[in-house]
Amino acid sequence: MKKLSIISLGILASLQFVNAQVISSKKWADLFSYNNVLAMKEDNGKIVAATENGVFFYTISSGEITKLSKANGLHEVKISAFDYNPQTKIGLIGYQNGSLDVITPQGITYVVDIPIATGYNGSKKINHISITGDKAVVSVGYGVSIFNLNSKEFGDSAFFMTGGVYEASNEATILGNKVFSVTNTGLKSHDMNTTFPVFSTWTTEMSGAFTHIDSESVLTFSNLTTAYLYNSGTSIPLSQTFTKVHDVVVNANNIVVTDQNRVYTFNTNGIASGTVSFGEECNTATSVNGKVYGGTILSGIKDESNVIFKPDGPYFNYSYKISLYDNNQLLVSSGGRESRFNTPLANAKNPGFYYFDGVQWIYPSYFVNTSKVFNVLDVTANPSDNTEVFFANYTFSPEHGIHKMKYNPSTKDFDFVNYYDLETPSIYFSRPVGLTYDDQNNLYASISFVGSGTAGMATYDKAADKFIIKNTNFSTAVQKPLYYEKMFWVPLPRTSNFLAYDYKNTPTVSDDVIYTLSQSNGFAGNSSGTLSVAIDKAGDAWIGTDSGLRILSNAAVAIKDPDAEVTPIVIEQNGIGEELFRDSQILQIEVDAGDHKWVSVDGGGVYYLSSDGQQTIKHFTKENSPLPTNSITDIKVDRKTGKVYFVSYDGIVTYQGDVADVTSNFGNVLVYPNPVVYSNFKGKVTIKGLAEKTNIRIADAAGNVVHSAVARGGYYEWDLNNQRGTRVASGVYFVLMTNEDGSDKATAKIAVVN
Repeated sequence: MKKLSIISLGILASLQFVNAQVISSKKWADLFSYNNVLAMKEDNGKIVAATENGVFFYTISSGEITKLSKANGLHEVKISAFDYNPQTKIGLIGYQNGSLDVITPQGITYVVDIPIATGYNGSKKINHISITGDKAVVSVGYGVSIFNLNSKEFGDSAFFMTGGVYEASNEATILGNKVFSVTNTGLKSHDMNTTFPVFSTWTTEMSGAFTHIDSESVLTFSNLTTAYLYNSGTSIPLSQTFTKVHDVVVNANNIVVTDQNRVYTFNTNGIASGTVSFGEECNTATSVNGKVYGGTILSGIKDESNVIFKPDGPYFNYSYKISLYDNNQLLVSSGGRESRFNTPLANAKNPGFYYFDGVQWIYPSYFVNTSKVFNVLDVTANPSDNTEVFFANYTFSPEHGIHKMKYNPSTKDFDFVNYYDLETPSIYFSRPVGLTYDDQNNLYASISFVGSGTAGMATYDKAADKFIIKNTNFSTAVQKPLYYEKMFWVPLPRTSNFLAYDYKNTPTVSDDVIYTLSQSNGFAGNSSGTLSVAIDKAGDAWIGTDSGLRILSNAAVAIKDPDAEVTPIVIEQNGIGEELFRDSQILQIEVDAGDHKWVSVDGGGVYYLSSDGQQTIKHFTKENSPLPTNSITDIKVDRKTGKVYFVSYDGIVTYQGDVADVTSNFGNVLVYPNPVVYSNFKGKVTIKGLAEKTNIRIADAAGNVVHSAVARGGYYEWDLNNQRGTRVASGVYFVLMTNEDGSDKATAKIAVVN
């Protein structure tokens, strides 16, 4: 039986960082895929496996699985190389951007960049890492570098350059005091001595294009179809021709060669000892106590009985939009668009959508081993029957259109029900973008490139089981519609326009009315499109464009006025007014239960704003938080719990916010940290579970009021200063709170230790 837990590392309390910045906390969690196992190492009955966005630890005897990612200690995503030393318990993770994480029992150290040769402008991707003792050889696009695991510093580098052209080290290993590297021109070697950095002094042991290498008691390397056993300058081919070698691994007692379809084992003399098939392709494999374990591309770790071991997660990391439902259910689309939101984002893995049923992640078999092309921009469930699901397939393929599916709880799979081609005259027209239900559970879709080349809205006729399209005569591209006050609010990403679609609360389209906003209504003169929209508790529409943010006050009324004005938020900095997010692309806006705004800025991370936008409460980036990228494509807030979902093409992370279920009365008031010990914590104390508007007085044990404030939005942060602006003395402080009209009260205590 498998047990799953977040990894409990004592090292996380004493993390060390080159950039001196702790980017994770208990508030963060990842929803990453752990299916694609890139490398594995065994440590006393435990397999340590590296995947695209994290590392997990599988204990064979107990089945326990723990994981480590950017949400709880690592500093990056997109892992490209990994190795681990079981004797020293030190691991080294290499990333596609050239950075490394050094994992030790004492902490995790972030190494920002590999050493770069003068004039080298190629990829910084870490191709391979091999640890021997306290040293690791790191293979990159220019050659190899030696990394000292004790000092956590790079030593000598050998730049493989001939005639002004750099040659990549595909992989490398250390045997004795010598480094062996496989390149596209041969197996090369050099002792780790004073001439190591001089490439002209390296020896080509064998010419050819070689891809993989490993060593422990012996050294083995390979090209695509042949693996070799190296012994004192002689390379002897193993007695097996392979289809396509994916990896070679040398353990103390055997050699494991992962082929495209099977895994082969040999003893250290090169004599074949067995084969295993895992029923799918593996990136790598290893042998533990005579049993072979495969690191698969799509299923995590498999044993010889094809039992799967991995942390639960979506099938792939590619994610675009997310929908939340009751009982913690999630639907995640995996598609995307480029070229001013016109061209479908190409993805060779053809992902489809992912479903979390509240307990486990489920991937529809409909998307597995199919020749159909999928670029799913949106997926939504029927509010009256969550087992009925529609998804929008935005492609230049015959499958583009809307698909209906039905979830079968007994098989934990989705059955195909129907396909709607939207009466398209060609594969370039009538591509669906977003799906939204109204308050009567009627389904509507936004459609790009309707027959005449403009955007449209489509309504689903349940009786006829078909979609009826209404041409809006604006733009050629649309975004997902937002339903509010009997209208659908639709950004138009290829023109500086925004529309509200008033469908008159009827399925017929003849009486529908379209209201529009354009640059004459106040959008920036350099704006070329509207990208996102959210409507807050005051009924104001927050519209994100590719050139900033605009607010339409009292939106449901104002949208009907041809002269309505959208206005920017102007904040004062040093006495000078500055437009908030000027010239920035606003990818997504979300409003939480306290009316605060989450705003995703393309390339700029995510901002958490006060209800009026005048104050930035938090600013999360990939540099200071577990966000996998600074371009977050979707944000959703679970208003019951306050949990925030950040969605990106590089995966999903969640943040446990402080605002949930905010009403005019108090919820479950909580103060943390409490007690506040200055030597352990120097930040602000958070009080959450407050009313929408809360009057706060904080008094000392003698009854003297040391601080007072009015909190809005369900929570408050106290900096532990008194009314004179100095830190309060050690002691117990009483928090006295009333809601706006005094009908509800709450109290709390805070212990302060300076």
